Amino acid sequence: MLKIALIVSSTRAARFADTPVAWLSDIVAQRDDIDLEIVDLRDYPMPFFDEVASSNFVTSTNEMAQNWQRKIAEFDGYIFLTPEYNHGPTAVLKNALDYSYKEWNRKPAAFVGYGSVGAARSIEALRLVAVAFQMVPINAAVLIQGADFFKVWKHGGQLSELTHLEAGVDAMLADLLWWGNALKTARIADDLVVAGAAQ
Repeated sequence: MLKIALIVSSTRAARFADTPVAWLSDIVAQRDDIDLEIVDLRDYPMPFFDEVASSNFVTSTNEMAQNWQRKIAEFDGYIFLTPEYNHGPTAVLKNALDYSYKEWNRKPAAFVGYGSVGAARSIEALRLVAVAFQMVPINAAVLIQGADFFKVWKHGGQLSELTHLEAGVDAMLADLLWWGNALKTARIADDLVVAGAAQ
């Protein structure tokens, strides 16, 4: 079973994110191949990046950043739940990404976006950022957009009523599991080589 983080990247008091978090959690709870944990950036209030260098080169001095790095290191892959702010991801998510480095390496990244265009441009930007952290951004994504988004956000609809979106979730999870298992196997093999060389 892969351990996957669902990273909630909006910290606004009026955020929509809690609705898809509950929806995705319910879908994943019906499976026996994913151990999903919600990782809410509200719980990791880090200052704007102010370390002397990336944690890839020096140990972070900020205690909350250290907590964040330890948490991120626990997972085999990530689902980033993201809105779109002016064609891009949230500043708090980019900041959180920058506070870690090695913890992200060689793990898959999946994306669920919401908003008028389903956060498509935010996800496009995040794919490029993920590559810089040596993550593998998977192809399948879930975009809660247009009429679907406004039906839920403004008109009291439920995401569970939008059954056509579940096919996208299934495709995303299938990709995430394939890459997650492949990359975990490769990481374990690398660790064994390193351990053998140290003997």
